[in-house]
Amino acid sequence: MFTTCYFCSASLGRNETLEAMPVGRRVAFNQATGRLWVVCRACERWNLSPLEERWEAIEACERLYRDTRKRVATDNVGLARVAEGLDLVRIGQPLRPEFAAWRYGDQFGRRRRRQLALTGSAVGAVGLVIVGGAWAGASIASFAGIYSNAGVWDRIIHGSPDQRVASVVGPGGRVFDVRRRHARMSALMRPDAGEDTPLSLRLEHRDGTEVLTGEFAARAAQRVLPVVNRFGGSRRAVGDAVQLVESAGGPDRVLQRLALTRGTRSPLLAMDRDRREKSPDKLEITKAPGTLHSLDTVERLALEMALHEESERRAMQGELGALAAAWEEAEAIAKIADEMLQPDAIGERLAALRGQAAAGPSREASTDRDPEAPRA
Repeated sequence: MFTTCYFCSASLGRNETLEAMPVGRRVAFNQATGRLWVVCRACERWNLSPLEERWEAIEACERLYRDTRKRVATDNVGLARVAEGLDLVRIGQPLRPEFAAWRYGDQFGRRRRRQLALTGSAVGAVGLVIVGGAWAGASIASFAGIYSNAGVWDRIIHGSPDQRVASVVGPGGRVFDVRRRHARMSALMRPDAGEDTPLSLRLEHRDGTEVLTGEFAARAAQRVLPVVNRFGGSRRAVGDAVQLVESAGGPDRVLQRLALTRGTRSPLLAMDRDRREKSPDKLEITKAPGTLHSLDTVERLALEMALHEESERRAMQGELGALAAAWEEAEAIAKIADEMLQPDAIGERLAALRGQAAAGPSREASTDRDPEAPRA
């Protein structure tokens, strides 16, 4: 088994995930044509593996690709990042990107349980104060203000509105100081009807208001949404959020839908404009249209999911253009190499693999092998 690059002689590295192909940190495969490459991370050239080393590795790669959480695909190339730092490049018809409720269920569930516990502790502490005051001779009526004061309960449930929760970097390197009240009152901006425009966010911050678009809006929303989604979501809410994203047609589509149906066109809070100009660090928390905390739980969870998915997709998609070009070159070389001397048994095995690919990938493919078929 080769361990160095054919082209630059650099080490191809090792992985502990693919038992049948422990060489390489990036492995490319095409189940339909029965080809397997190890991509050199030093020169980015594709090293075609020997014929006898491919069969089990290709099937293992297909199973891992299907099971991985993080993947992105174009028409011909899919990229998946699996455990232990191994990258898989899948050549051929891509699998449909899937949203799995379990991917976010643990994250949002832990957040929900943690905040419910903290809120319960805070409410219990208030009860102890009241009971303690009663034992000390104070009237229960003297604590009535605690129950009637909405601001007190808002602090208990949502946290201090003046707590600093994020520093957001905007255009030109400007840094915006965001407090909890600002995160909750930030708002999606509504595009013109039917217009396919980048995400736009009206970010409230200590010094006023800033309308961010594109990447700046996405990064800012990623920073402030966990604050607004402080209580995460139940299993049912997470499932509904996943369904909302899927029914919209994907992460980018649900972002557009929520902006169009729930966003605002106002770059400033009209009801608060005059007072904000005098004291920009004091922002009243209201249910103004378009504000993030005015969205319902499912919409907020769907928005946070979609932003995570889009961020991962952009990070991984930047590599796909180079991968596609490298694949075309490697495919041409592989075809020549494979057809120079190909035994009949190998041809039959290739035909079987093409049949599997045409019928759709199977999780049980490794158990369906003909015991008489050639293998490494």
